[in-house]
Amino acid sequence: MGKTTLAKLVFNDKRIDELFQLKMWVCVSDDFDIRQIIIKIINCASASTSAPSIALAHHESINNLDIEQLQSQLRHKLSGQTYLLVLDDIWNDNRAKWIELNDLIKVGAVGSKILVTTRSNSIASMVGTVPSYVLEGLSVENCLSLFVKWAFKEGEEKKYPNLVDIGKEIVKKCQGVPLAVRTLGCSLFLNFDLERWEFVRDHEIWNLNQKKDDILPALKLSYDQMPSYLRQCFVFFSLYPKDFCFTSGHIAHLWLALGLLQSGVGSQKIENIARQYIDELHSRSFLEDFMDFGNLYFFKIHDLVHDLALYVAKGELLVVNSHTHNIPEQVRHLSIVEIDSFSHALFPKSRRVRTILFPVDGVGVDSEALLDTWIARYKCLRVLDLSDSTFETLPDSISKLEHLRALHVTNNCKIKRLPHSVCKLQNLQFLSLRGCMELETLPKGLGMLISLEQLYITTKQSILSEDEFASLRNLQYLSFEYCDNLKFLFRGVQIPSLEVLLIQSCGRLESLPLHFLPKLEVLFVIQCEMLNLSLNNESPIQRLRLKLLYLEHFPRQQALPHWIQGAADTLQTLSILNCHSLKMLPEWLTTMTRLKTLHIVNCPQLLSLPSDMHHLTALEVLIIDGCPELCRKCQPQSGVCWSFIAHIKCVCIGETKGKLHSQMLSRLRLRLRD
Repeated sequence: MGKTTLAKLVFNDKRIDELFQLKMWVCVSDDFDIRQIIIKIINCASASTSAPSIALAHHESINNLDIEQLQSQLRHKLSGQTYLLVLDDIWNDNRAKWIELNDLIKVGAVGSKILVTTRSNSIASMVGTVPSYVLEGLSVENCLSLFVKWAFKEGEEKKYPNLVDIGKEIVKKCQGVPLAVRTLGCSLFLNFDLERWEFVRDHEIWNLNQKKDDILPALKLSYDQMPSYLRQCFVFFSLYPKDFCFTSGHIAHLWLALGLLQSGVGSQKIENIARQYIDELHSRSFLEDFMDFGNLYFFKIHDLVHDLALYVAKGELLVVNSHTHNIPEQVRHLSIVEIDSFSHALFPKSRRVRTILFPVDGVGVDSEALLDTWIARYKCLRVLDLSDSTFETLPDSISKLEHLRALHVTNNCKIKRLPHSVCKLQNLQFLSLRGCMELETLPKGLGMLISLEQLYITTKQSILSEDEFASLRNLQYLSFEYCDNLKFLFRGVQIPSLEVLLIQSCGRLESLPLHFLPKLEVLFVIQCEMLNLSLNNESPIQRLRLKLLYLEHFPRQQALPHWIQGAADTLQTLSILNCHSLKMLPEWLTTMTRLKTLHIVNCPQLLSLPSDMHHLTALEVLIIDGCPELCRKCQPQSGVCWSFIAHIKCVCIGETKGKLHSQMLSRLRLRLRD
């Protein structure tokens, strides 16, 4: 009915910023887990008061705290603060749990408010201290207006009055639900076939008796109209929890590993095919909160769309939780979402599993015996995601999984070594060792992974075997994070296929020779204190292919490095965060003819913009925040720099929208492992 949409309008209203010191938004959904809700509230409070990267780094560190420590953190964050807390989509009707949570968050200052959205009148009565605001369905007139907006280009409906008449009958069956209207409108966009419209209007699914928790017929109809290749990809959203933030590779990696991406015409890259699928789902309104950064993007799916994915996924896909008593023989794809929900007893007959996921932060496997069982039993595994696990040894027998395409050992806090046998997995395309803080060394023979396309590394090593990296001829994505002892990268060794490089918290790294990466398109460099970005300048300046450049936490950097000029013809997104000594932006910045998005966040000494900003005709989004003097000069109409930027479509100067956009980009780079 638009509950969340309405709550967002309230949450993002500027008047709210004047009333509350803290604003926090927590999606609750089905599982009312007090611990997880506390963690989310703490993270939101941190994000509300900190730079995005600091808040999200904090997000990773508190998952290991016990409940008493979390409660102490919560009291510290909220005590004395006037806050607005939105708890979105509550399903829990256990009053004792609600009272427990309410008691924990009562520490705020007088005037603090909690806003709850729920589908249940009884839950609203249980939690409410004021009368509920009950949303009614849209009127038929508004439904038709919304439907026409999504089914036709502007003004095109006048050419097809017969289709509009059928549309009137369709929207009456949507019972005033905006999501249903929009989704069906999108499914008929640019389709002027009378029979197709009549099929939607007359489908027998409208005759089903709808109960409270039934899937909306409109969504099922939209799903049925999708091409088969898109339907079989869509069902895999059911393996992730509600309100999951999908980033670039989350679902695309899974589709690729399972062979669900159909080859395009000619030499079309497989990741472009995945992007086409995601764009098509987005155009059908199956995705929301979509943010596009060129090569990188992230999105969510609506709760009802998630319900639809669960509904159509019955049989081969299964989410394992505390209510699961056994794994049926026909199941091929598993998602384990609760720590205590799995054991040997669940797997008596199952033999056909192709996918094992642990998509929930903090939920992983600690039993090496269970790992042995999976490896011995599931010979055809394609995806093994052991994120957030705590086993100390990965079995040598991992090499027997010769069909394995993706292996995640992300955020294992105990593992010190990987068996060298992992390098025998010649079909492996994706390997993540990100956040394995105790990993002493990478396995020998890494260069044997001839199919490897994406590699994410955390290690205590100081010197890497660069010849092995040179052997990875298909490597496209490479990440080094928390490699505290690493000093050098790519000394004399080219990685000709590399397109995305992420370097974060490598405190001793000294140089970054980009001329060894001729195809690099995306570069994130974050919090590398010893790295001088201005070193390794090429003379003349080397031509680069960068499309996205993200630089964060370089407190001594006074000017942007000259090598960025080499990307003048390609750069689309430039993000500069927490460069506290940055005093000016160079005039050559205005030669970036393709630049679409520019973020400047927490650069307090930056006082002005180049006067030729009007030359940036492709620039669509400009966000400036945490730069007091520059923000003052860029104020609409009154600021002395306003005339430089007035042509830009979306300008956010010190606004909540800009902060959210920057936080999303920070989250995006932190979750590149997925």
